[in-house]
Amino acid sequence: MSEFSVPSMQIFVIGGTGYFGSVLVEHLRSAGHSVTALARSEQSAARLRAAGAVPVAGSITDTEVLRTAAAAADAVVYAASDYAPTAQSTEDELAAVRAVTAGAAEAAGTNGTNGTTGTSPKPVVYTSTGLVYGFDPTDVTEDAVLPEVSAQPVKAQAERIVLGAPGITGIAVRAGLVFGRGGTGLVTGLIDAAVANGAATYIGDGANAWYPVHVDDLADLYVRAIEHPVAGVVNAVGSVPFTFRELAEAIGTLTGTPSVSVPLEVAEAQMGPAVRTLTTSTHLLATKARAAYGWDPSERSLVEDVRNGSYTAPPRP
Repeated sequence: MSEFSVPSMQIFVIGGTGYFGSVLVEHLRSAGHSVTALARSEQSAARLRAAGAVPVAGSITDTEVLRTAAAAADAVVYAASDYAPTAQSTEDELAAVRAVTAGAAEAAGTNGTNGTTGTSPKPVVYTSTGLVYGFDPTDVTEDAVLPEVSAQPVKAQAERIVLGAPGITGIAVRAGLVFGRGGTGLVTGLIDAAVANGAATYIGDGANAWYPVHVDDLADLYVRAIEHPVAGVVNAVGSVPFTFRELAEAIGTLTGTPSVSVPLEVAEAQMGPAVRTLTTSTHLLATKARAAYGWDPSERSLVEDVRNGSYTAPPRP
């Protein structure tokens, strides 16, 4: 929660019932803001009502719904994530991002030609990823020129829409691996695989390191960015790194299985070329987030959380 007092705002959230989005809704409500959020089903709508949010019926393909909801809100957060995009899902996400930026700009009085506004531009916060920096990048500052090839090209394209849209305060958050509260697909998938296969695996020597961010710390950054928006890109990572060997050993402890190295060619044969991402190292720094927003993420450790914290192992088959 921000340390500065601000008036209550109405925030429109896309992805408010997902892993990160549900935690964000909780933080926004705790900060005194009202939340509307997209709901694809009555089940999702019920979850949002239980969290104190107002559901907006529709999906990301309902661009007019998105545009109208963004126009009615004081700020917009795109928190939906699809890390295995198809051509169709990429098209849908980019269309959705264009719709919410257009709706937010409309309400701010943008004339659509020269970007002049009659009121303060609304913040539109887009959830990106550190994967846009490519494989083993040398420059991971927020001002880096992104490579043409990365594990998440759709995120880079959507960033350009948000950051280049007139009449809004566009913010792109490049998050590291999000963890905590027993969630995030990568970690839970590795845990499930260890149970199913009888071994917690890592690739090669497993010495490659990532800097993850706890889900509550990330939600706190979003609240700060909404309340005191500063346009541009911010990296969002914690200060406690992990290696994939350490993660596999923690998963082995959790699941009662040995940790085992797998050659890269075997991993690629089993999971496809995208597995290369799991052999990279990242060294993102959250310098801008700390300076612009006074953000100070906690010292929580993913490895310790897996070993002794919020994660649980499913029953063995």
